[in-house]
Formats: sequence, structure tokens, C-alpha cells
Amino acid sequence: MPDVKHFDADEALAAVELLFWRQGVTATGIQDIVSATGLSRSSLYNAFGSKEELYAAALQRYLDERSRPMFDRLASDDRGLPAIADFFDRLIRLRCTGRHARWGCLISNAHTEHSSEPARLLLDQHHGGLRAAFEAALEVARGKGDLRPGLDQAGAAEMLTLLAYGVNLRSRSGAAPKDLKAGVETCLHTLAKHPLGF
Repeated sequence: MPDVKHFDADEALAAVELLFWRQGVTATGIQDIVSATGLSRSSLYNAFGSKEELYAAALQRYLDERSRPMFDRLASDDRGLPAIADFFDRLIRLRCTGRHARWGCLISNAHTEHSSEPARLLLDQHHGGLRAAFEAALEVARGKGDLRPGLDQAGAAEMLTLLAYGVNLRSRSGAAPKDLKAGVETCLHTLAKHPLGF
């Protein structure tokens, strides 16, 4: 097996991220990680520390490389409610089709498992980043006059964040894309001043 000094740590972490994402931290043993990376136990421990530290590193990688680009795209979109609708359309496609179909979201999945303090901090960062992106999109919608009068924007951003977690978790358990989309559309209609054309 490769010596700790002679392997690509990011490549190993990418393999571990996929492993935790697919089967969760509780169901993943050290031998699974050894098999997925091709590294010895000692190399893994020397490079990453404990299983919990490796899990936190995988969550950080997922947040940086998968979640934040989606958040940034939503926050910088100048369309308001259509941007939110597109975010959910893309989310449903990612969760229900392709290589990672029915895996859910590594961060959302992590909410259902016991996690260390570093992992919980990353879950809070993810939640805050997603909520901030929704807040930015809602502010654009407000500026365009598209939100219904009296809407609590902070509460709406939290609702949309929770809805995204729901899409992630329900897709993992096999929910049909059309049902996920129907739930999203109904939610977005409650925010809008005028009927939305989907």
C-alpha cells in the first residue's frame, strides 16, 4: 500500500467523501475506507486523524466543492423567484438522476447521524450559507415587486432552506421527481404576489 508520504491526499479524501455520501458515517467502517482509498490504516490515521476527523474533512470538501458553488450561483442570480425555482429544478435533477442519484446530500444526510462538534459546525455553516443565498434571492424578488405583501422574508428563507433539506432526504428514499417538484411549486406560489408560470 502507498506510504503516507507518497499518495494524493485530495484524491483519497474525494474517495472517502463519496463513500460517506453513499452509505453514511455510521455504516462506514475503517475497512471500507481502506478499501476505497487503497491506503493502510496507519497512513489514513497519520494523514487525517480519526474517523470523525476524516468525516469532518469530507464534509468540508463537499461544502466547498459542491454546496457553495450552488449557493453562490443562486445568490448572484438577478431574477429573484425564477432563480429560486431554477435552484430547486437543478437540485431535483441532481438528486434523482445521474451518477449520484438517490444518494441525497452528504450534508443533509449528516443531520440524521450522530456527529462530532467539528461536523456540527460544518452543518451550521452549510445551513447559514444556503439560507443566505435564499435571502439574497428573496431580496431581489422584493425589489422587483414579486413577493406577496407582508411576507416575512427571514422566515421564508428558513422555510426554503428546510424545503431543500426535505428534497434531499426524500429523494434519497426514492420520492418521484414530479412529487418533489409539485411540493416546491406549491411552496413558491405561497411567496409570490402574482401567479407564477411554471
